[in-house]
Amino acid sequence: MFCIRFLVFAQEEQAINEEQIALIAYVIFAVLLLSVMVILFFVTFQKRKNKIHLDQINQQKAFDEEISRSQTEIQEQTLKHIGWELHDNVGQLLAYANMQLNALAVKVPEDMKSKVDEATQIVKQSLTEVRSLSKSLNNDVLSNMGLEASIANEIERLKRMKFSSSELEVHGTQRDLNDKKHDIIIFRIMQEFFSNSVKYSGADEIKVILDYQTNQLVVTISDNGNGFDIDSAEKGSGLINMKSRAALIAALFNLESKIGGGVKLTLTYPFA
Repeated sequence: MFCIRFLVFAQEEQAINEEQIALIAYVIFAVLLLSVMVILFFVTFQKRKNKIHLDQINQQKAFDEEISRSQTEIQEQTLKHIGWELHDNVGQLLAYANMQLNALAVKVPEDMKSKVDEATQIVKQSLTEVRSLSKSLNNDVLSNMGLEASIANEIERLKRMKFSSSELEVHGTQRDLNDKKHDIIIFRIMQEFFSNSVKYSGADEIKVILDYQTNQLVVTISDNGNGFDIDSAEKGSGLINMKSRAALIAALFNLESKIGGGVKLTLTYPFA
């Protein structure tokens, strides 16, 4: 009788143990399932958060690029208008003044001819400068001339202004850029460099190198001027303008300078 009771008790205890094991297994499974769900939720939430953040960055970048592009277009329209005014109005006035001086030269006394001739030469030189400047300001003219011819025209203008040595070197085989507008943007960046060299650097030599490589065009511009501290110029409008223009055409922008060491600008433009 005792054996039977013991056997029944043992069976009941075994059944309880099996139930406890099943309960523990169920709890462990539930905890694991809950943990997996929490992890999946966190990962999904983090991915969504990262995507939203990335979308915001891309939207801001697109907005900044559109603002920069709009500013560039406005600047180009303004420069084109100024170019037209120089060519059509100032140019015509100088041409008329030149004609009047030529007519006057045959009527003045001999002792006055040298002064009239000098004035005539000044007017002729001014007319040449105005025509050259009007070309460099008009983007339609630049597009028709092409990048190299536009740079060569600007180099000649710099020689007449103040630089004892201004030169353009072209390496490699010339090829078209990805977009005609990119020629103009690169040229405008170079014009900003030239303008700063004329106004601030005290340089008398300037050099431009166009290096056409297999996958990229490397543009290098340098002068032998006073140089400046890069860190102090980072927030300058001219530097910001050049950088934003370079970003529009996906060109790498690198400006190097030090006090007394001149300035060197390198633009690396990728071909599509």
